[in-house]
Amino acid sequence: MPESAYQKRRDFSRTPEPDRDKPPGGDDPLFVIQKHDASTLHYDFRLEVDGTLKSWAIPKGPSTDPREKRLAVMTEDHPRAYADFEGVIPEGEYGAGTVLIWDRGRYENITRKEDGLRAIGDALKDGHLLVRLHGEKLSGGYALQRMEGDDWLLIKMDDDAADARRNPVSTEPDSVASGRSLEEIAAEAGA
Repeated sequence: MPESAYQKRRDFSRTPEPDRDKPPGGDDPLFVIQKHDASTLHYDFRLEVDGTLKSWAIPKGPSTDPREKRLAVMTEDHPRAYADFEGVIPEGEYGAGTVLIWDRGRYENITRKEDGLRAIGDALKDGHLLVRLHGEKLSGGYALQRMEGDDWLLIKMDDDAADARRNPVSTEPDSVASGRSLEEIAAEAGA
């Protein structure tokens, strides 16, 4: 089996990132949003699709305001086990910096076509995907729309979970997994 882009970029003797995958669990696929303080602070939005995590880096983080369009740059696929990763990637390694699990949960594909639900893989290939998140911080519908190349937009759909006044990126900064901040995770790792 050929090495993935994820594996080629990492030295697993140095980084605590997962080098093996885990089996799927549950009926609905999972999503995770990881806050990543690397060369620049950003949020990694990951959707489980066909046994892997499709990933986008969102510089400003997700919004709950349907009027805001957030740049989402597609990155390499990650193994499902990465959804549980929280820690410090050492200096000199790809993505060096602190990672926390900012939000997580399950999601539903709600992308429609004329005769019913559109397969998620086909929707990704076509560059337009609609999902309903069931997370601890985020819920409701989100659209992912490809613009050009690896550049996409993440847009909150105007539904019951939309809230233009709420800004969870600034008001809810800590991990849903451990309750820790980026600074606490870095300090505990001795970084």
